[in-house]
Amino acid sequence: MHHHLKADAQTCHWGFFDAERKPVLTIDSGDRVTIDTVSGGPAFVPKSGFYVLPELAEVHERAERFEGGPHILTGPIAVRGAKPGQVLEVRILDVKLRQDWGYNMIRPLAGTLQDDFHEMRLIHIPLDAERNVGRLPWGLELPLAPFFGIMAVAPPKAWGRITSIVPRAHGGNLDNKQLVAGATLFLPIFVEGALFSCGDGHGAQGDGEVCVTAIETALQGTFELIVRDDLSFTYPRAETPEHYITMGMDPDLDQCAVMALRDMIRLICERTNLSKEDAYTLCSLAADLNVTQTVNGSKGIHVMLKKSLLRA
Repeated sequence: MHHHLKADAQTCHWGFFDAERKPVLTIDSGDRVTIDTVSGGPAFVPKSGFYVLPELAEVHERAERFEGGPHILTGPIAVRGAKPGQVLEVRILDVKLRQDWGYNMIRPLAGTLQDDFHEMRLIHIPLDAERNVGRLPWGLELPLAPFFGIMAVAPPKAWGRITSIVPRAHGGNLDNKQLVAGATLFLPIFVEGALFSCGDGHGAQGDGEVCVTAIETALQGTFELIVRDDLSFTYPRAETPEHYITMGMDPDLDQCAVMALRDMIRLICERTNLSKEDAYTLCSLAADLNVTQTVNGSKGIHVMLKKSLLRA
């Protein structure tokens, strides 16, 4: 079955994850769902010259909000039969722009170079969906590669209400630019129903997202959500058509690398008869450690390994 979840004041939650939030839609494992999202608070909406989604003002006025985070998320969606200890497979089938603009912000005391930029700067970037480019103020036409910065299940109930800023074991603000249409994200499930939400649409982003924002915009995504009772790992993983991806998130970038690399070694050993020593060697010879983002409190490293290297 194919569902469509629109963004409005009832279906959006602003700035937080909470296992106690009631689902706004319930689906069966294997169903497809198209999810509309919006992006940005009132201060980021252009005054004129662009198309502003009609539901945005309602979301700003009435959606449940937690001051700890800036992200407007659509959901959560419950998947029947999902239980703690299982894994939610999130197949990203399609990602589309919903508007003709995005924004980028430099904020003092934020980002990677917190001491270098002392003034707030906000720019609006025209987006051309037909040509798949965004036009930057100095004239550069930047190719777009839209993806959701945030995809998540509900965190454990014991965590209570948590900010949307910091990525954790439940997913959240991963800001992984590899998670475009055609990729698959795997999230460990912590509560009944899994409770999937998404948002923080990005038109384009470099690894690092160094000035604290990408091209922030409203996206529509189509997903297939599958409960996997044959998987039991406890931290997010992903796949593209060509690569396996493991992740680590921590305030210390070195610790991120340790976490992501250890999980890639586990993945290799799960899928082959290689020893841990052989898997470690393979990672040294062929895996790539990429900086996911450096701006979300907990930074991120993702390790990418070509699938073809495990088929021999």
